[in-house]
Amino acid sequence: MFAVGLTMVYGVFRFINFSHAELISCGAYLTLMFSSPPISWPLYLAAIPAVILTAAIGMSQEWLVYRPLRRRAGPIALLIASIGLSYLLRNGIRLIWGSDLLGFGLPAARGMEFGGYYLTGTQLLMAATAVVFLAILYLLLTRTLLGKSLRAAADNPELAEIMGVRMVRVAAAVWILASSFAAVGGILLAWDTNLEPSMGVSNLIKAFAAVLLGGAGNVWGSLLGGLVIGIAENLSVAIFSPGYKDFFSFGLIFGLLLLKPRGIFGITVGVR
Repeated sequence: MFAVGLTMVYGVFRFINFSHAELISCGAYLTLMFSSPPISWPLYLAAIPAVILTAAIGMSQEWLVYRPLRRRAGPIALLIASIGLSYLLRNGIRLIWGSDLLGFGLPAARGMEFGGYYLTGTQLLMAATAVVFLAILYLLLTRTLLGKSLRAAADNPELAEIMGVRMVRVAAAVWILASSFAAVGGILLAWDTNLEPSMGVSNLIKAFAAVLLGGAGNVWGSLLGGLVIGIAENLSVAIFSPGYKDFFSFGLIFGLLLLKPRGIFGITVGVR
């Protein structure tokens, strides 16, 4: 989920958005806000305004920071601005909610056994939600005029604009989709673990790795890269201490990138 939003922004705007990490955190913390007193909505209802507000935060970054910079500066300036926004949002979260670990207060659930492996209902929900959102994204990119416009703009923005594609509309769609995927991923992550201001940063590193592994700009490649990392981590835990799972997952990434430096599907221009 995290890697899909990252690669969409890169595919269209050609820069890595470090503030994507804080969009992950915003989705989780805003859900906590709407599910806590005095509002106290159920989590499934609290997630709806949280995703909408996170998408609004992503759009405000585009309108107030990235769009003006694209007109006057290059990708390096955008990259530095995204790092600054990341620190700004992260410390804003600390100012409002503090630095302590928080949670949704869900009761502990017994895992269900599948062929010797145990999965919780939350983990099954995470998998089902990811499948639903990725199916929606696939239909959007391949079956709608907006999706075709987005892919055309990613391939050649100048030519697409000459042919009548509204780049403002495409930019809005990219940021709304990327921010929404980050928010949903953050909510599901917090549901399974807990909330803390740096939760987005710690997972953004693996999202970067998934993007590189699948091929920068390739949405489905980033999805496959994320699956490879997740499977490698969980298989290593079955044999070694959980403390070594990052070692084995990133070791696998290094090995694959040595064999295929451009990623599984190759670094391509545009969104695929």
